[in-house]
Amino acid sequence: MTGPPVTLVGDGLEVPCIDGSERPYLSFDAAASTASLPSVLKRVEEFVPWYSSIHRGAGYKSQVATAAYEDARGAALAFAGDRGPDDVAIICRNTTEALNHLAYRLRLDPRDVVVSTVVEHHANFLPWGRIATCRYVECGPDGTFGVSDVELALDEAPRPRLLAVTGASNITGWLPPLDLILAAAHERGIPVVVDAAQLAPHRPLPQAADFIAWSGHKMYAPFGAGVLVGPRQAFMEGDPFLAGGGAVDLVDLDEVVWTDPPDREEAGSPNVIGAVALHAAIDALGDLGWPAIGAHDRRLASLLRSGLEAIDGVHLLGPSSGTETLPVATFTVDGVSHALVAARLAAEDAIGVRHGCFCAHPYLIRLLGLSHKDVVAYREGLRRGDRSEMPGAVRASAGLNTTEADCEQLLAAVARIAGGDPPPVPYSQDLRTGDFFPPASAAPWQLGLRSHGSFCSPG
Repeated sequence: MTGPPVTLVGDGLEVPCIDGSERPYLSFDAAASTASLPSVLKRVEEFVPWYSSIHRGAGYKSQVATAAYEDARGAALAFAGDRGPDDVAIICRNTTEALNHLAYRLRLDPRDVVVSTVVEHHANFLPWGRIATCRYVECGPDGTFGVSDVELALDEAPRPRLLAVTGASNITGWLPPLDLILAAAHERGIPVVVDAAQLAPHRPLPQAADFIAWSGHKMYAPFGAGVLVGPRQAFMEGDPFLAGGGAVDLVDLDEVVWTDPPDREEAGSPNVIGAVALHAAIDALGDLGWPAIGAHDRRLASLLRSGLEAIDGVHLLGPSSGTETLPVATFTVDGVSHALVAARLAAEDAIGVRHGCFCAHPYLIRLLGLSHKDVVAYREGLRRGDRSEMPGAVRASAGLNTTEADCEQLLAAVARIAGGDPPPVPYSQDLRTGDFFPPASAAPWQLGLRSHGSFCSPG
């Protein structure tokens, strides 16, 4: 990317560390959620005075809000590849809701087969397994699979109704060969849904996908909107996912006439502000341009992955540093719990990473090489309420605001921990959550947070 990395809202915010100092918070958790771009926040602040109920209001503010909402829908369609009049963009909360929405609307039954992969986020196989029979594409030890692996699953009988595949792994950042996969499925007449949650902020979306879902909160618009794009015809028949106001043309006590999509699929008062924010993020990414974004990503991905591979005692999960990935690097440290690594990075260095299973348990189990016996033992501990031995890893993920200096700071902190540098204070583990905490006297910021009972590891 030419010029300095983009500044996000909240960059430079100082947080307390256990040595008594306050340091600028360094986020390496972009794969989970990103802070707002300043232009996105500015657009929201400019719109808020004009916020009003949309579609059915005759007042001027309602007309302005309706136009803003529908403009955002048009921007989402264009972002998905300018797919033409036969497709619609349905504005949802996030990717998970979008995929559940689609699973309901395709009217599958247990006899139908959906081909998915073991690389998927839970959002892209739990909805399918609840209503259909899933057939999974396996991965190799490096967490990848080839087009031929997908073709074998597609050619197995009975014939699949759908292929559900990720655009990019949220654990390894690996990019499946989507163009070839889409072509293979379409040659067989099988439609494809792409979970583009990780892909959307980093690469153009695959125009050939029949359905695409993604989230604003991963692309610098954390205001609660996501998108499902697909053929209008898929939503023309049957009841919508949600029933309520705005989804109907006529309601009587014994009859409902649903309106046309996409309105049919958006019952209730929609998240207009989220849509406006998403539109602003789409505009901002367009201004930066995919070549610049891709170059930035490749530079950081190479630095993170090769840097981690070079640290003794650190094991990088997924493909080797020579394979192109998003700027996502997930790793383990010999002899140190993933939860303790994350806690030390936070409390000692003000570095925010994610740890645990990343809502992709089957994939992580394979990446860690765990046996069935191992998994059974962990499940038994979990049922006892003890998460202290739960498997997991540490994930560092970069965004538009991440610099090479930020990466060097993270690598130095990981090298210190992996090199055996003892903790400056004793950390204690909460068996119920599996997380580690420094003593309250060393990190007073923990006191209010722990009272909520939240924990980091589960997925």
